Amino acid sequence: MKWLRGARTIPSAPWTAPSTWQPTASSFAVLIIGLTLLGVGDGLLVVANIGTTPWTVLAQGVAVHSPWDIGFASFVVSLGVLLFWFPLRQRPGVGTVTNVVVIAIALGATAALLKSPDLYAAKIAFVFAGIALMGLGSGLYLTTGLGPGPRDGAMTGIHHRTGWPVGIVRLGIEVTVVVIGWLLGGTVGLGTVLFALLIGQVVAIYLGFVARLRGAHT
Repeated sequence: MKWLRGARTIPSAPWTAPSTWQPTASSFAVLIIGLTLLGVGDGLLVVANIGTTPWTVLAQGVAVHSPWDIGFASFVVSLGVLLFWFPLRQRPGVGTVTNVVVIAIALGATAALLKSPDLYAAKIAFVFAGIALMGLGSGLYLTTGLGPGPRDGAMTGIHHRTGWPVGIVRLGIEVTVVVIGWLLGGTVGLGTVLFALLIGQVVAIYLGFVARLRGAHT
C-alpha cells in the first residue's frame, strides 16, 4: 500500500535537468513522453464526450466560436495564459514552450483519430484511462525540472505573488475556467467532476513513485 501514498512535493529524479534551460538527453526525452501522455489522456476525455478537464472545456468553447479544431484552440488558450505570466513574474523554461506545442498536437490527434464509444460504461472507461495517463504524464514532465506549462505556471505564479494556498488558487482557477468554457459551449459532465476529484491524488501517487525511485538509486 505504500506505493499508493502520494508525494507532498515535486521530487527530483534521475532525469531531472540542472536548470530550466539546460535539458539533458534523458530529461528532454521524459519531457516529451510526459507531455504526449498528457495530450492523449486529455484527448480520451474529449472522445468520451461526458465532460472533460476545465481547460479543455474552455478550448471546446473557443473552438465552437472559431474555425479552429480543439487542438489548435488549446494551443491558443495556452498562449493566452502565458500573457498573465508577465505581471506574475513567472519564469518559463524549455518545458513551458514544449508544453504548449506537444499537448496541443497530441490532444488534437487523439480527438481526431478516435470515435466516442456508444456504451456509457466504455465512456467511463475512457475517462478513467484519460485521468490515469494525465496523472502519469504530469508526474513525468514535472520532475524534469524544465519549467511548468502555462497553466501550472499561472497557478504557482499567483500563489507566490499573493501568498494564497496553492489548493485555493488551483480551485479558483479551475472553477473560473470551467464556467467560462461552459458559457462558450464546452461540454461539462461526469468526466469533468471525476477529473476534478481524482487528478490531484493521481498526480501525487505518480510523483510518489518517482520519489521512491529516486531513493532506490541513492
